[in-house]
Amino acid sequence: MRSWASDTLFGGTRRGTLLRVGLAVALLALALWALPSWRGEDGAGHHGRHAPSLDAFERAGVTEFTEGQRGPALRLARFPDGVVVPLEAFADKLVVLNFWATWCTPCTTEMPTLEGLWREYGGRGLVVIGVSVDRGAPRAVLEPYIRHHGLTFPILLDPDSRAAGAWRVTGIPATFVVRPGGEVAGMAAGAREWNSTEMRALIETLLPHRMHVP
Repeated sequence: MRSWASDTLFGGTRRGTLLRVGLAVALLALALWALPSWRGEDGAGHHGRHAPSLDAFERAGVTEFTEGQRGPALRLARFPDGVVVPLEAFADKLVVLNFWATWCTPCTTEMPTLEGLWREYGGRGLVVIGVSVDRGAPRAVLEPYIRHHGLTFPILLDPDSRAAGAWRVTGIPATFVVRPGGEVAGMAAGAREWNSTEMRALIETLLPHRMHVP
């Protein structure tokens, strides 16, 4: 027995059947349109908007800081000659300031990539500075470590971790990217691949001396 609704709304004819099918299709289409993935709100739909691409900092795994933040003053003895070097001495360069220690396994893991970054961009206005927080700055430990890993970038000594404390370093490795002029552009907590494609793309945007393509 047909219901009153079917007889009244659609009738019992072929026309009624077509109307029911049409309504079902319309409801399905409405349901699909309501899904974010079909509307493209998250960029997943075939005709949806593309998802916003990650910026250079995010792709490189570096937390970007707001403009205007400056790091604390830093004056530390350089290894091995003991000359006191202020961070201001590199004010015209892009500084990658890395806090590390010989006993830190993640630090050792990323050391070759920091050296690679330094060798690639040292002539274009970048300087990598390694700040050793080894307690007491034991020369007998630091010297073979630096030689073994072939490190040629400047190494500064923070034997009492005062500089690390001033920079609010709570774990190592911790690396700060400082723009020419002294503003801190961003920070990476933990090991990174500093000469990766993504990191080099970020560095290219921050260098004081960019390559000009004719």
